[in-house]
Amino acid sequence: MKKYLVVQTDFGQEWPFITTMKGVVKTVDPQLEFIDSCHQITPFSILEASQQLNYIYRFWPENTVFVSVVDPGVGTDRKASCFKLKNGQYVISPDNGSLSHLFHSVGIAQVREIRSDIRFKGTENISVFHGRDIFIYAAALLASGQLSFEDIGEPYQDIVMLDQRYLHAEVGKEQCEGIVTNISDHFGSIVFSIPVAEFLKQGYQYGEELEVSLYDHDECYYTARVPYVHSFGEVPSGQPLLFNSSSEYLSLGINMGNFRDDYQVSSGLEQKVIIRR
Repeated sequence: MKKYLVVQTDFGQEWPFITTMKGVVKTVDPQLEFIDSCHQITPFSILEASQQLNYIYRFWPENTVFVSVVDPGVGTDRKASCFKLKNGQYVISPDNGSLSHLFHSVGIAQVREIRSDIRFKGTENISVFHGRDIFIYAAALLASGQLSFEDIGEPYQDIVMLDQRYLHAEVGKEQCEGIVTNISDHFGSIVFSIPVAEFLKQGYQYGEELEVSLYDHDECYYTARVPYVHSFGEVPSGQPLLFNSSSEYLSLGINMGNFRDDYQVSSGLEQKVIIRR
């Protein structure tokens, strides 16, 4: 049985880049299906690539091959790699931190650097489109069974990881402190580095009002008492709410509104959130 092939990039869809990648897949094996995950990842955002992989992996079966191409180091000496996850799935990606969330959530069984000779024929003089010429080509060979994981390249140990502040927050019974990690929600909600499981473990209850403060480089630009609820319809239209995002991290939004745009929110290590009882 052929493996599923699920692809995410930051290429956008205004140009024929994705079409050429699909053509490579069909050239390798016409029966393989190229499944689009998301091609609107914020350009160069390795953090977002890592978050998106962590969001989708649990909904796909064992043997799925994910391809993640957010590659600001394309053409440099960064490794082009194939990661085997502990649940039997695979990820083909530049080794640049894009597997940081998966490292903690599911675990990486082994990683191999893709051999230099695994490359779509005729692209040897091109250094700026490894997504098409190396990553999707290697993924198609692996997914179709024409290449085994063991033959894709030599194994190695140390992988690149994102700053741990993107992945872990301080979660206490009276106060939680983290950062804004994602502002890409189509409806304008923002996501914090506070895992829902840790938040609930500290005894926070649905219906509880909590003080939420947002900081940009230590300057507070938003403070309000906000209810922690299950979903948007539990607060009046136009009112803020804390809720569990579908990625299982704590999120802040506005019912029938757009929190990100209303408050010009950014993400990153200097975008701090403090939640107090």
